[in-house]
Amino acid sequence: PGCSSLGYGAMLEMGPFRVNPDGRTLSFNPYAWNQVANTLFLESPVGVGFSYSNTSTDYNENGDKRTAQDSYAFLVNWFKRFPQYKHRDFYIAGESYAGFYIPELADTIINHKNNSAASFINFKGIMVGNGIMNAETDGRGMDDHVWTHALISDQTYEALKTYCNYSTKAPVSPLCDKFENKTNEEIGLIEDVDIYAP
Repeated sequence: PGCSSLGYGAMLEMGPFRVNPDGRTLSFNPYAWNQVANTLFLESPVGVGFSYSNTSTDYNENGDKRTAQDSYAFLVNWFKRFPQYKHRDFYIAGESYAGFYIPELADTIINHKNNSAASFINFKGIMVGNGIMNAETDGRGMDDHVWTHALISDQTYEALKTYCNYSTKAPVSPLCDKFENKTNEEIGLIEDVDIYAP
């Protein structure tokens, strides 16, 4: 949470443009999703990117449910403003922490289906890429992933298994923290999400 969907999703991944190396100009992205579908990039939760609230206390009331409610309110109003899109199939897509946000928003849309305002959303499904679903299993799985692809040493992997409990209910031990840092050092500049081998 806290990363701009415009800065990453739109400008670095599937948006219509890419930022050129000079950092000032753009070029067309031949693999943009808008080649085959209408795409809408939503900044959430409130306070991220261009999203804002005129009520200062809204910035203290974040959370997954609140983000889903705010996103739902935005979508209902967006479809009212642009009714030409209301009959098109609507999918929600996201990555990383969207593993929490997307199902929560989908649930909110489904729960409002009998509400007349929800009739604007022709909801069909969700897509989650590289989603965070459970901090404990995700952390353990990521360490397994980088080890099985020889991005970290056997010694570092064994230390992670020994000193890290991956629990969200307990603080990270100093030794776990040390070996998580060692993991990052060993991986270096390689993006683990770019490893496509099984």
